[in-house]
Amino acid sequence: MEERYDPKKIEPKWQAHWAENNLFRTEKDASRKKFYCLEMFPYPSGRIHMGHVRNYAIGDVIARYKRMRGFNVLHPMGWDAFGLPAENAAIKHGVHPSQWTYENISYMKGQLNKLGLSYDWDREVATCNPEYYTWNQWFFLRMYEKGLAYRKSSYVNWCPSCATVLANEQVIDLKCWRCDSVVVQKQLDQWFLKITHYAEELLQACDELTGWPEKVVTMQKNWIGKSYGLEADFAVEGTEDVIRIYTTRADTLFGATFVCLSPPHPLSSKLVADRAELAKVTALYGKAEEKIGLFTGCYCINPVNGERLPVYIANFVLMEYGTGAIMSVPAHDQRDFEFAQKYGIPIRKVIAPEGETSRPEAVEAYEDDGILINSGPYSGLKSSEARERISEEMETKGKGTKKVNFKLRDWGISRQRYWGTPIPVIYCSACGIVPVPDKDLPVILPQDVRFTGKGGSPLAESSSFVSVVCPQCGGPARRETDTMDTFVDSSWYFIAYCLGKGKVRFDGGRLPHPDLDYWMPVDQYIGGVEHAVLHLLYSRFFTRVIRDLGIISQGEPFTNLLTQGMVIKDGAKMSKSKGNVVDPDYLINRYGSDTSRLFSLFAAPPEKDLDWSDKGVEGAFRFLSRIWSLVYRNLGALSQASSRGVSDAAGLSDEGRALVRKAHQTIKKVTLDIEREYHFNTAIAALMELVNEMNGFMPKDAGDMNVLRFCLETTLLLLSPFTPHIAEELWSALENRPGTSAQVWPSWSEGLAREDEIELVIQINGKVRAKLMVPAGLPEEELKALALNDRKTAEFLGGKAVKKVIAVQGRLVNIVA
Repeated sequence: MEERYDPKKIEPKWQAHWAENNLFRTEKDASRKKFYCLEMFPYPSGRIHMGHVRNYAIGDVIARYKRMRGFNVLHPMGWDAFGLPAENAAIKHGVHPSQWTYENISYMKGQLNKLGLSYDWDREVATCNPEYYTWNQWFFLRMYEKGLAYRKSSYVNWCPSCATVLANEQVIDLKCWRCDSVVVQKQLDQWFLKITHYAEELLQACDELTGWPEKVVTMQKNWIGKSYGLEADFAVEGTEDVIRIYTTRADTLFGATFVCLSPPHPLSSKLVADRAELAKVTALYGKAEEKIGLFTGCYCINPVNGERLPVYIANFVLMEYGTGAIMSVPAHDQRDFEFAQKYGIPIRKVIAPEGETSRPEAVEAYEDDGILINSGPYSGLKSSEARERISEEMETKGKGTKKVNFKLRDWGISRQRYWGTPIPVIYCSACGIVPVPDKDLPVILPQDVRFTGKGGSPLAESSSFVSVVCPQCGGPARRETDTMDTFVDSSWYFIAYCLGKGKVRFDGGRLPHPDLDYWMPVDQYIGGVEHAVLHLLYSRFFTRVIRDLGIISQGEPFTNLLTQGMVIKDGAKMSKSKGNVVDPDYLINRYGSDTSRLFSLFAAPPEKDLDWSDKGVEGAFRFLSRIWSLVYRNLGALSQASSRGVSDAAGLSDEGRALVRKAHQTIKKVTLDIEREYHFNTAIAALMELVNEMNGFMPKDAGDMNVLRFCLETTLLLLSPFTPHIAEELWSALENRPGTSAQVWPSWSEGLAREDEIELVIQINGKVRAKLMVPAGLPEEELKALALNDRKTAEFLGGKAVKKVIAVQGRLVNIVA
């Protein structure tokens, strides 16, 4: 054993040992309880960042800990490998997306291995591999057969910079989630997956996600967005047309002063003669930050009071929600308020706050519930009662229908890109839409494609790909040239891991698949909160589809979810644009991966943001160096000692017994901190306290040296999930076999962890007046007697009568006088 701690020497050694011995390879074992631990897999951008280090270190601690607790642990890793950056690299550098992607995977895999992560690489997947994406296509075809995949013409979110369609969830504040460009509306034929078929189930099951952060569950519920409302018919004056609107606020019907149609609404083109003006509004469709309207020249009739209302085309009304038409109540909707002010439309108040008799001129909309005013026979009713009564009357008179709506829209998956899964569809002039037969899967991406960066899918330029024979009639046909949204790839990869590399297959054999039913669902899922809607909702949808195909039994993919915080440096999230990035390679080369892991786990609880600190990294390295030095200084004597001699602490010195007590307290603290809420920072703090105690311990005889060995071995086992390399090396230096990764997690004794004495705090009327050292475990009545008989107690009471004496958790007595 060398005198100085040198991670450059020991870490590659143990990484090679784990790999050579397949220590983390996992097989199904029905006799053992399983634990499936999974971190969200990365996009192979070329380099890992500190966010990756933190995410994967968290998962690795959990996986290693559970393995030591006797669980059969599945801990896989793979690559979310399709995506636009690979095409951009092809355009910029002339490198094929496949080459760029696989080179990045190779480099990043090496980086992950340097971190000492306990992955079962035999289960690795890369979503750009045809062996993987053939099943994207197979799932698509099964959905098509069940009516869950369909094609329609629609306005889509179009990113001009990426030259592709974006799902609603990928538009953040009207900008592209990937490149931040302003998103515009474009009408295209698109393929959709019918996620709305599962809207009610997805919503109801949110209440079962008890292992998820409450804020994430709330985000899921809000995105699904179930609402109860009324569909009401507004007849267009002088025609037989009817505008059906949807509203959740039937109590405001008397306040409607105009009606708005979405630009794609079928009546928009019918009511507007000036096509050029309509085109202007349509071009701004969905850009709600700029509210644009066009008066059609037509009027409709409010069904509750017969009032004549002007009809507008408005860019902020979405065809995808409700009916694509709204009644506008500017006094009670801020968006309508701003529109009415811009176009000089009357504003009529019909809701007043409870207890208010008059209101000043409105400067903004009053959107809360209240008491109805100016509402005919409903004036004086509370909003909740009025909504129900107005809706019932509208139904009775045949002028409306109560309706449940969801904000959730079907998932548009068509993308005008090359580097994605080809949609397995053929278009024949004679047969129409023809699904690719299963025997012809996978539809593989062609290699003869030029990447220019100009709009449209590069696949459309490949004649060898586009021109095919119709599988039904044998005539000439063409392939679909759009590829699938890459969120399809990540919506079921966790299921693929359960089968293993090269073994992914769903179209034969016993169903439900026994391996899937053994491993699924994921017991602990770990990733960023930025995926709270997109990825998690799609995964929940896909898992239900796969369940309904009979392949698995479960509907929910993830039992527990941990959303780790960001890594912050200089007051901002680490990013290249801010110039505050710390390179993990530099950190590992200088301090070692154990130090990198320890700092990222100690600096903050997993769910909180981590503030970067160079001093913190150096402190983590010094801590590991102190443990190393402690073993080195005592190695000769430790090699003659035995930890088995301290199992019951009998015959030990007072100092030895105190250190054994500290070790058992540390085992308990670390175990409970990991088990309860993964509070790794406080677990590590407890280990640091134990190491400090060991450094101050001066063994006087063989019994004391046995104690030191016991405490060191305990420390190494407890440290093993956090800093596995140094734990293995020092465990080996103590001539222990097998390594820490194959050891059982230590257990504590409540008796040995109990203090001989405790500090008893005495309060009088809630203020601390005295402290006593008393034997641990005394009954409450004895504690109360000690407190009352203390000299300082008598002084502070000054003869006052004692009204009540309260003992709290055996450590505090409060005297009320």
